[in-house]
Amino acid sequence: MVAVRFSQPVWLLLLLVVAGLGVGYLLVLARRRRDTVRFTALELLEKVVPRTPGWPKHVPTAGILLALVLLTIGLAGPTAEGRVPRNRATVVLVIDVSLSMMASDVAPSRLAAAQAAAKTFVDDLPETINLGLVAFAGTAAVLVSPGTDRVPVQHAIDTLRLSESTPTGEAIFAALQSVETFSGSLPGDREGPPPAHVVVMSDGKQTVPGGEDAENQPRGAFTAARAAADSQVPVSTIAFGTVYGSIDLDGEQIPVAVDEPSMREVARLAGGESFSATSEGELRNVYAALGEEIGYETKQVDVSKPWLAGGTLATMAGLGSAFAFGRRIP
Repeated sequence: MVAVRFSQPVWLLLLLVVAGLGVGYLLVLARRRRDTVRFTALELLEKVVPRTPGWPKHVPTAGILLALVLLTIGLAGPTAEGRVPRNRATVVLVIDVSLSMMASDVAPSRLAAAQAAAKTFVDDLPETINLGLVAFAGTAAVLVSPGTDRVPVQHAIDTLRLSESTPTGEAIFAALQSVETFSGSLPGDREGPPPAHVVVMSDGKQTVPGGEDAENQPRGAFTAARAAADSQVPVSTIAFGTVYGSIDLDGEQIPVAVDEPSMREVARLAGGESFSATSEGELRNVYAALGEEIGYETKQVDVSKPWLAGGTLATMAGLGSAFAFGRRIP
């Protein structure tokens, strides 16, 4: 059930006036009925006073009273919770383009499915969101700096190319730097820089830097996730692919199972959410859920228009019925 609040509830006092008018109308009817009964020449009354309809004669008054109620509620500024696009936010989409993304366990390939789903995500984000793009394989590169123009992002997604290595930490650091640079370029205001969110889509375990406890090294994924938390930039992750994935390198089948645990840990450390997807359809659903969370917020929005419209229509109905049943407009 939607809870309605009022921004100017003092106007609701006018409902007492409307109630008074309704009571007054009933009193007038009762007095008229009493006076009619006191008229002695009832036969003559029936001849000189035309018969009036029963309930239809009350329709005009009921319509006007209803209109006054609806218009009064509209004047009180009713508000309710509603989903509205965020007008200040920065999102950086980070996409893994390591060689493991050529695996075909997700048809037609992990990369092709990721590109299609990412483009849908870009299209569905509100135009007011500043969106940037980072791709990572051998290195992490900021392909598109945050902005509201979606054409460069779509083009960059279309032209993604695969390469060796998976430097997940470097990709997160690059996204954080992109957010910081963009926020620093904005004119200062009392609200501060817009809130930011990083979305990392990857299928494999970090390979750069390598070695023991690689994720916790200075440029590792977990270290980068902690840096994001310190900067108050949540990082949500999408582990994309299956545990059965493999790629053909020089005639040799190399297993490239999705690494969901590390992606989940990155999200936990960075204060984001973790998701997994094993098909393009699932990936689209994940992006849709993220788009709802990142691109929209719940606020108290003005809902007075339906009340004012209802009041206007009720007024028209009341006046129209007065003309139809009484041949006059009061």
